[in-house]
Amino acid sequence: MDATFWAFVGLILFLVLVAYLKVPGMMAKALDERADKIRDELAEAKRLREEAQHVLAEYQRKRKEAEAEAASIVAAAEREAAALTAEAKQKTEEFVTRRNALSEQKIKQAETEAVNAVRAAAVDLAIAAAEKVLAKKADEGVQQTLFKASVAEVKSRLN
Repeated sequence: MDATFWAFVGLILFLVLVAYLKVPGMMAKALDERADKIRDELAEAKRLREEAQHVLAEYQRKRKEAEAEAASIVAAAEREAAALTAEAKQKTEEFVTRRNALSEQKIKQAETEAVNAVRAAAVDLAIAAAEKVLAKKADEGVQQTLFKASVAEVKSRLN
């Protein structure tokens, strides 16, 4: 009975004790529980991955819709800006046309007034000159005759 024998006996007692306490069953049960837990975690991870892919696809769809909506808003804004620009250009052209017409009308009126003023001044000057000439050349009798003729002419125009 040497040490090897007692080591062998100790090993056998250890194995019997392990079998008696059902350690292999507990180990198998623990390994089975761990395998079930890992399987559940893998299933959960797969479910989460599918859910994440679904959410990602949803957000990508929403992003595309938002981009399309933004593009349509930009296009509408560009069309509206072009319409406003065209309208402003048309109104500006109409304003310039009206201002030119008004300016031309004022110029014509000023020309007419100037011509009338020149005519009036010429008439006044001619009358003054005629008075001077008549006053020098006409005596009292001629003046009376001219006066009566003028009064008669005025009366005939009034009737």
